[in-house]
Amino acid sequence: MTPGISAERLLGDLAELARIGSRPDGGVDRVAGSEADVRARHWLAERMREAGLEASLDEVNNVFGHPPGRGPWLLLGSHTDTVPAGGRLDGSYGVVAALEVARTLGGRVAVASFHDEEGVTGHGFAGSRWFCAGPQVDLVSGYLELHIEQGPRLEAEGLELGVVEAIVGIDRFEVTFRGAANHAGTTPFAMRRDAGRAAARSIAGLRELVLAVDPEMVANVGQVGFEPGAPNVVPAIARFQVEMRASARPALEAGAEKLRAEVARIGSEEGCHAEVKAAISWPPVAMFEGYVAALSRVCERSGHPWRRLPSGAGHDAEILAAHVPVGMLFVPSHKGVSHSPREHTDDRLLVQGCQALADSVLEILGPEQGAEKGVER
Repeated sequence: MTPGISAERLLGDLAELARIGSRPDGGVDRVAGSEADVRARHWLAERMREAGLEASLDEVNNVFGHPPGRGPWLLLGSHTDTVPAGGRLDGSYGVVAALEVARTLGGRVAVASFHDEEGVTGHGFAGSRWFCAGPQVDLVSGYLELHIEQGPRLEAEGLELGVVEAIVGIDRFEVTFRGAANHAGTTPFAMRRDAGRAAARSIAGLRELVLAVDPEMVANVGQVGFEPGAPNVVPAIARFQVEMRASARPALEAGAEKLRAEVARIGSEEGCHAEVKAAISWPPVAMFEGYVAALSRVCERSGHPWRRLPSGAGHDAEILAAHVPVGMLFVPSHKGVSHSPREHTDDRLLVQGCQALADSVLEILGPEQGAEKGVER
C-alpha cells in the first residue's frame, strides 16, 4: 500500500510559499530573478534539507534536491517563478507536491524547481534547459510533473485527474493582405480592394478551419493592424498573426496548409494580394508511453473520474523529454483561470493530485526497487 501524503504539510507549505511575493488581491508576484523569487528558492532549499535531501542552487538559480548518493533518481518538480500578478498554484503546486512526495517516500526521488519557466524576463525554460545541458541530468532516470490544468476541460467534464498525453506544438504565421486605400464614403463595396475585410473574413473562419482538422486543436489572433489606419479610409494593408496549437505535428501541418489555401482564396475574392509567412514553430512533445500507461493505471485505481488529454500550455517537462522519460498529471483549475490572482483549485483536489503523484512514483519504481522497471533511457 502506498504511504499517505500529509494534507496538512502540503497545504501548509503552499500557503507559506504563497506569502513570498504575496499581493493584497491574493495573487503572487514572483517574477524570475526578483528578490521574492530568490527568497522563495532559498526557502525551498531549506525545506528540502529538512526532508533529508541534499539541496543547492546552481548558477541559474535552479533548486535541485536529491537523496544522498549518486542516483539515478526519478525527478519530480516544476517551477516557483510566476508571471506578474500571477496565482499561487501555477508551478508552485507541482514543486510543493514533489517535496511532500519526497518526504512521504523517503529517499526514492529527487526534487527540482526550475528557473524562469514563465519566460517573463527571458525566453522561458531557462532553468530546465540549463539543467539538461549539464551533468545533473545524468543523475535523473525520469521526470514527473504535477500541475494545475490551467484550462477548463477537467472541471467542465466533472473530472478530478488528468493524464497528459502530449504538450502541444505551436506554429505562428504572419498574414498580410494588400489591397488599395480609397475614400470610404465614395467607394462602393463592389469596387473596393479592402484588405481589412479580407482579414476579417479570414479571422472569422479560423475556428471552423482548425476544428475541421482536429477537434482539440485551437488557434488565435490577438493583434490586427490596418494601414493607413483611418476611419474614413479603406484599408490598403492588413496584418495579423495566427497562432495554432495541436498535440500532433500532422495536425499543425494540415492546419497550415488549410490556412494558406483559405487566405489565398479570400484574397482573390477581395482583390487583394495575400501572403502567409511562417514566424515560429515549436514542435509537439509526446509524453513517454510507459509513464502515460502507469499514470493511467494509478488514476483508474484511485476511483476518481479522470481522462487523458493534451496540455495546451508549455511546461518544463517538454525540455526534459529530450533527455529522459517524462510524464505529467493534471488537477482541475476552477473555471479554467490561471496566470491570475483568481487562480484556484479546491484543497481536496490538490491533496488527491499529490497522492496520485506519490502512487505514480511507486507504480513506476515498484514498491521495493530503487530503479525504474522496464524503462530505457
